[in-house]
Amino acid sequence: MRENWRNKKVLITGVTGFVGGNLVAKLYHCGATIFGLSRNNNPVCYLNQEGYNDRIQLINGDLSDHQFLCNIITELQIEVIYHLAAQVEIGIGLTNPFLTFETNVRGTYNLMEACRISKMGGHNIQAIIVASSDKAYGEYPVEKMPYEEDYPLLPQFPYDTSKACADLICKSYAINRYSLPIVITRFSNIYGPGQMNFSAIVPDSIRSGLQFSTFIPRSDGSMVRDFIYAEDVADLYMRIAVGLIEDPNRLRGHIFNAGSNSPINMRTLITKIYNQLGNHDGLKIILDQMKGKITTGEISHQHMSFEKVFEFFGWQPSHNIDSGLKKTIRWFRIFFENNNFSK
Repeated sequence: MRENWRNKKVLITGVTGFVGGNLVAKLYHCGATIFGLSRNNNPVCYLNQEGYNDRIQLINGDLSDHQFLCNIITELQIEVIYHLAAQVEIGIGLTNPFLTFETNVRGTYNLMEACRISKMGGHNIQAIIVASSDKAYGEYPVEKMPYEEDYPLLPQFPYDTSKACADLICKSYAINRYSLPIVITRFSNIYGPGQMNFSAIVPDSIRSGLQFSTFIPRSDGSMVRDFIYAEDVADLYMRIAVGLIEDPNRLRGHIFNAGSNSPINMRTLITKIYNQLGNHDGLKIILDQMKGKITTGEISHQHMSFEKVFEFFGWQPSHNIDSGLKKTIRWFRIFFENNNFSK
């Protein structure tokens, strides 16, 4: 796949997020020319921690600025776009739905419209990959799991609704009238090195298991989720883009789910993390605190299949939860040591 990326001009929105950083790492080593759009340059993000910030062109800007996006796409002659930027915290979605809709919905239609106008002006965008979420499906009965790509979208909460709206907007730009080469991806919970959103269960558990914070349970741990390692996600993103470039009529407008096919409840996930860290006393305290905890505003059971992406791209995860957690824990150990976190 390396030959497909040499000197390819790639724009990544949300590049300072950990998924964007992991994607940069793979694209850079394949010879791509990478432009990263971000509202701020977080010094502790994966991109900076691994030194890739000096190997790409970082562009400071906002998805709310439509003309700015048009200028970037045309002036830099962007060929591939990964739209990863989003407000991803479910809790913030509940407390500040306006911000969530502004970022996830308005930001998406601004970018899609900029792509449409650029195409009308004669610019050839070869692939647009839009990162959605399994949350867009809303809640289905356990017997309907895993989610399938043709399930109707039934979101209830603000974050979930924002992703569903963005998906429908992108689908409208992929229809024959505009024919933008768009694929929408709905992946399960992504985790891995550089995930600095400590409201997420994996980095929060690792940080607390290493005794740099105190873990505060938000549920009884019975909720079931599916987890996919960031490096595997980056690999799949690249395969999808190559497929779009080579055969846009076959893939344009498609939705692709991806997960591990191995759902896990939160108690088991936390247990795996604390056991890998050897923090058995801390684990016992957390499991006791979880008893009787009730959470609201979240879906009880979600997991994904990789059947369709395997059929189209021959892709399946290279990491199971244990091997992915091992690599993630190793990265965070070094991160906390290098950044002088105190216990």
